[in-house]
Amino acid sequence: MAKKTKTEEPKVVFHAVDADKSIEKLLTSLYRLQKIESEIDKIRKVRGELPEEVKLLEDTIEGLNTRIAKQTEQQAECNAKIAEYNQAIEEHNAAIEKYEGQLNKVKNIREHDSIAKEIEFQQLEIELCEKRIRETNNEIESYKKTIEEAQEKLVQKQSDLEHKKTELETIVKETSEQEDKLLNRQLKEEELLMNEPKGERYLQAFKRIRGNARNGLAVVTVDRDACGGCFNKVTHQRQMDIQMHKKILVCEYCGRILVDDSIKQEVENEGII
Repeated sequence: MAKKTKTEEPKVVFHAVDADKSIEKLLTSLYRLQKIESEIDKIRKVRGELPEEVKLLEDTIEGLNTRIAKQTEQQAECNAKIAEYNQAIEEHNAAIEKYEGQLNKVKNIREHDSIAKEIEFQQLEIELCEKRIRETNNEIESYKKTIEEAQEKLVQKQSDLEHKKTELETIVKETSEQEDKLLNRQLKEEELLMNEPKGERYLQAFKRIRGNARNGLAVVTVDRDACGGCFNKVTHQRQMDIQMHKKILVCEYCGRILVDDSIKQEVENEGII
């Protein structure tokens, strides 16, 4: 009986050209994904700043209204004080009139001097009240000036708020559709990457680098012999390796994925949306 031999499964062999094309495809897809993500970042940045500006204006307006209300309240308190001082002056004048009437009835110098001192005291009290009225009037003028300035700012800030709210509503309306398109492109690009050999690993690396990068750039070009992310010098030999598309190379300093101008030009010619 003939002995059965084990049938070997055919091996998949990647030729150098195929491998290069696969790497080039990965690099192009990663750079395309970076461009899409950067566009999404721009939209969210613009939209993110406007709500903060609107909130700041609302807080400023609330602060101005509070200041106006407080200054108005203090102004009313000053008017009440002035009324009290005027009432006190009337009372002091009445006392002087009473004491002056008593001067005609004094029987000795001692009583005369005592009543004269009382009259002098009342006059001093009147002078003090008049001084306090002048000071309080100055306070009122200061409050009036502050209120006028706050009201002018309030009008301006309310106008700015109305403008910013309109701008925000317009941007949200205009960019929501654009953002949705970009998000769909992002998902499709990620799916394409996942279907590539080692694509899932590079996609995870891309997201990790993007998360750690302050400007959100995970894939950058070499510009003027320097990394487009951290601007550190890239050696001539490394630039040659990047242009050959034989492997995915990263910046030695910041860890960003580096691509050459041919990848950049190809993606930019496609257009993001």
